[in-house]
Amino acid sequence: MAAAAELTLLEKSLGLSKGNKYSAQGERQIPVLQTNGGPSLTGLTTIAAHLAKQANKEHLLGSSAEEKAVVQQWLEFRVTRVDGQSSKDDIRAVLKDLNSYLEDKVYLTGYNFTLADILLYYGLHRFIVGLTVQEKEKYLNVSRWFCHIQHYPGIRQHLSSVVFLKNRLYANSH
Repeated sequence: MAAAAELTLLEKSLGLSKGNKYSAQGERQIPVLQTNGGPSLTGLTTIAAHLAKQANKEHLLGSSAEEKAVVQQWLEFRVTRVDGQSSKDDIRAVLKDLNSYLEDKVYLTGYNFTLADILLYYGLHRFIVGLTVQEKEKYLNVSRWFCHIQHYPGIRQHLSSVVFLKNRLYANSH
């Protein structure tokens, strides 16, 4: 999904109705937002943080210094590790790391839903849609997190819903 489409989804999920115009620059198609009379903003995470502030939802950026740092860490992860990935092996490595991290967490910051959850969900959607049932089971923590985020009010919008089986495909034999 192009960054402009993601930012439009984010605007809607934040309750912003204005409909900003986005352009893209460079080979990697970095999103650019021209603000009203101000400087243009460049980069997915910069624009997303601006939109969260504009919507008066700064809690999505983290509530403590530590949580803000974790949100920033996962926004950077999204841009550096997820964007631009195309090979199955690269995506498997990303999912493996994320799966280990999410083992004892509901959201990326622990117990609070943040902008990092939204943007990582949007960034991973195209890959998660293509996973087999067995792969979803292999990345059980990612699957749990992803399923939770896709059902968060206003986040999924027109994106296809990914189905996750809630029970194992095999029985415990004694």
